[in-house]
Amino acid sequence: MKKKLTSGQKTMLAARRFSRRTFVKSSLAAGAIAATGPWVVANAQSSSGSLSIINWDDELPDPVVPNFEKATGIKVSLTPFSQNEEQINKLQATKGAGFDLCMPTHDRAPQFKDIGVLAGLDESKLALDGLIPSLLEPARKDWTEGGKITWVPHCWGTEAISWRNDQTKIDPAALSYGTLWNDEYKGKVQGRPHSLLLGMGLWMDGAGKLATNRMLDAFKDEASMKKIYDVLLKEAIARKPWIKQFWDSADNTKSGLTTNGVVIGQTWDGPAISLKKTGQPVSFQAPKEGAIGWIDGFALTKAAKNVEQAYAFLKFIHSKEGSAAVAEGSGYNPGNKDATPLLSEKARAIFAEAYPGDSLKKMWWRPVEPSWFADLRTQYAEKFKAA
Repeated sequence: MKKKLTSGQKTMLAARRFSRRTFVKSSLAAGAIAATGPWVVANAQSSSGSLSIINWDDELPDPVVPNFEKATGIKVSLTPFSQNEEQINKLQATKGAGFDLCMPTHDRAPQFKDIGVLAGLDESKLALDGLIPSLLEPARKDWTEGGKITWVPHCWGTEAISWRNDQTKIDPAALSYGTLWNDEYKGKVQGRPHSLLLGMGLWMDGAGKLATNRMLDAFKDEASMKKIYDVLLKEAIARKPWIKQFWDSADNTKSGLTTNGVVIGQTWDGPAISLKKTGQPVSFQAPKEGAIGWIDGFALTKAAKNVEQAYAFLKFIHSKEGSAAVAEGSGYNPGNKDATPLLSEKARAIFAEAYPGDSLKKMWWRPVEPSWFADLRTQYAEKFKAA
């Protein structure tokens, strides 16, 4: 009998196929991505009007929205955010009013359920068949209310190590979350406070310094989480002199590497890969403990005024052409299983470089976060920042 795979393992296998196919299938130029696609919207009611999206600030890169507007006549208003907490706070404050679509990350299901702002989705109005099946599993498992899914995937990516390859030399085989704390990088590191705590935990667990079951024990209950994070916070505060800046968006992640004196950091893949594509001396790679994986998606708010337009956008973004354009422009990875051949050769080569060897087998997929965990994690992150 075949061993049943977990959701994370299935996504990992899809990612491995992504890597292997890149060098055996033909690709289209990035410009061709923008010009192709089934942009015809069947529902006449959605071929005009407007749409309001609260969006991750780097996950709808040009020309994605302009192409949609040109094809459908629907005008899109974007309200960018850079952290899930920012999005949650805005939606909670307005009860979703003012936004038709929002963009939760897969692990935030309990927090979105708590604020009660999402509407069930009509799957007959979606085009989900083209998506990587494992990316849909969180929708069925964690984002279902009243028999309807409330979330659909958009793109996936990771948090790992990025660095200036003109200012330091790193052995890819030895790269670790612990590399950040080498003496040579004192005063030259960037990271997000709560992510640095997680990365430190994975490093200490892997080195036998703190037994945490690869940090999964921290999600058991509040007592277990506090026991682990008390140790991590003490270690992180001792390492505070290594920090050049705490990033909180794609933009200041980029500026850290280009203008603010950062040499190395724990960052999202998108900002670093976007810099690399433009010729900047930046590298990005999964460390030996495993890159931290996530899936960002879309959800319809209960207060949505432009529902048919929202469905038209989701069909557009889930097409192979739309998905490829998102990946090409953002540096993240497409949700559509047939988007890979449409990516540029450069994008596909960078993917292979970021995840060498068995990196994809070691991926650490973010588990669903109970609300208590998110609250406590924020407290520890703030103590780290304030130290």
